[in-house]
Amino acid sequence: MQVRGIMLRRLQILRGDLAAQIVMNVVFMLQAVIMGSVFLKMPVATSAYFSRGGVLFFSVLFGALSGMAEIAAMYSQRPIVARHQKAAMYHPFVEALALTVVDVPITFVTQVFFGIILYWMTGLQKDAAKFFIFLLFTFIMTLTMKAFFRALAASFARESTAQAVAGIGTLILVLYTGYTIPKPTMIGALKWLTYINPIRYGFEALIVNEFHGLKGECSHFVPSGPGYEGTSIQNQVCTTVGSVPGQTFVDGDAFAAASYDYHYKNLWRNFGIVVAFWLGFVAWFLASTERAGHTSGGVTQLVFKQNAKIPSLDSPTSRSDTEKGSVSPDDIAEKKQAEAHAAQSKLVKANAMFSWHHLNYDIDISGGKKRRLLDDVSGFVAPGKMTALMGESGAGKTTLLNALAERTSTGVITGDRFVNGSPLPKDFAAQTGYVQQMDIHLESTTVREALMFSAQLRQPGNVPIEEKRAYVEDVIKMCAMESYADAIVGTVGEGLNVEQRKRLTIGVELAAKPQLLLFLDEPTSGLDSQSAWAIIEFLRSLAEQGQAILCTIHQPSSELFQSFDRLLLLRKGGQTCYFGDLGDNSSTLISYFERNGARKCQSDENPAEYMLDVIGYVDFSYRETIF
Repeated sequence: MQVRGIMLRRLQILRGDLAAQIVMNVVFMLQAVIMGSVFLKMPVATSAYFSRGGVLFFSVLFGALSGMAEIAAMYSQRPIVARHQKAAMYHPFVEALALTVVDVPITFVTQVFFGIILYWMTGLQKDAAKFFIFLLFTFIMTLTMKAFFRALAASFARESTAQAVAGIGTLILVLYTGYTIPKPTMIGALKWLTYINPIRYGFEALIVNEFHGLKGECSHFVPSGPGYEGTSIQNQVCTTVGSVPGQTFVDGDAFAAASYDYHYKNLWRNFGIVVAFWLGFVAWFLASTERAGHTSGGVTQLVFKQNAKIPSLDSPTSRSDTEKGSVSPDDIAEKKQAEAHAAQSKLVKANAMFSWHHLNYDIDISGGKKRRLLDDVSGFVAPGKMTALMGESGAGKTTLLNALAERTSTGVITGDRFVNGSPLPKDFAAQTGYVQQMDIHLESTTVREALMFSAQLRQPGNVPIEEKRAYVEDVIKMCAMESYADAIVGTVGEGLNVEQRKRLTIGVELAAKPQLLLFLDEPTSGLDSQSAWAIIEFLRSLAEQGQAILCTIHQPSSELFQSFDRLLLLRKGGQTCYFGDLGDNSSTLISYFERNGARKCQSDENPAEYMLDVIGYVDFSYRETIF
């Protein structure tokens, strides 16, 4: 049942990305047309014997090496598979098996298009049996090499390592296929590499299949030329390998044996060997995928520096008390929550009102014209309040956030921005924090080092270093990062996970002690529902301690939406649709839209989705701004 369900999901994914499959087939057909044009209608003569080998080498190699793209695809899917395993939805090897099975017909169709064009354009032997054997081997070789590259990807934690190993392995496979360096001329000490090379067996099968029964007319005899015009054929020999004196043709089987040491009797033996390689690589792929899943436990592994102190989840005393029944796990959680709130109480209390009035933002476009990205936008952010900045795609949410934070480098901004009714101070940027959507950190630092680096560089120079260190410890507690404060940031999969990285990004800005407000651009982007809820709850706790927060957010759940106090809603063109309080269960927001011509909001409908739906057709020529 798991395999069937995952196969259906895989088919739905492919159907949703149908354009990529079409492009892949077009690329294969274009490559076949290009090669077919280069070797168009090769003559049945010895002058084209080497070219026939080149066409067959390309046909097996192109499909096989196109499988290298599977490495990047596997690593892009790994976080999703890990989350699903963590949720006990299925075993990782089931996903790998479903991918392998679903890919078989797709690869078959691609290779059929590729093979038909290449085979008949190049003028390979016009024999139905040979044509279908050609298709069979190019198809099974592509499946085999795809399984090989997938197995490599599943065997290594880092994509860079897998790509490096794949590159070296590919070089060896290509060199010891038997075309670049024919088998009879290989160094004896390295000839054994051909026996563990699946491409070699496929190439040998294609060569003997094509040259079996082929009688190529000799293109050049010796002796020949001036003075040898009347020489009898009995006294001449063809210059092509495998020729026999006195014959005007060269037997294809003899050429394959003499040039490549390939023999027709090995055709179906090689097919069995290639299938065995494919099954072996698939088994390797499944086993490595399952092992990697169990090793990681479905979650990202934290990495600590050597000799670093790794904190346990509970102190020995707390664990002992819990075992004795004197302290419950809930009591321990409440204690940690109280410590976080105590640390948050040390935040610099924002007591200033930040507001903007009639803000416009214009940029230059081609043709000497201007485009308005923000159109007469007004609003404010109060201390201790969370304000959500929302809108449809392209409405200008991030643009407005950057304009308010003075992070724009092009265009013209007009309008007024005030702090407590006065113009912005010169050090406005230093008094605010800006949490970017992308979590950009130095991979080699620890969490504590990243926070300390921010505190030392961004807090005033007259603040003692010990005070900065103490404040960093408070930030670690308020962000609930005690358990991984000494962990290396690393990369996703080997370091902090996505939620931990987002907490660190917010912590880096808090370490700078922003006195006015905190800007956040899509803090829940890329997070699952549980992690998104944890981040919004954390921001809510900061707001309750007096921090002013302005946050862009994209289609939140109704529960997340209710965590905000106010909303600034934009529509395309940077126009304000609504600014004001949300009210209990978004009652104020819903009432505003309904009395201005919008449809009724259903009782089970998400208010965030409701408002984004109605702003597409509600007439806002009469616009009421609520303060």
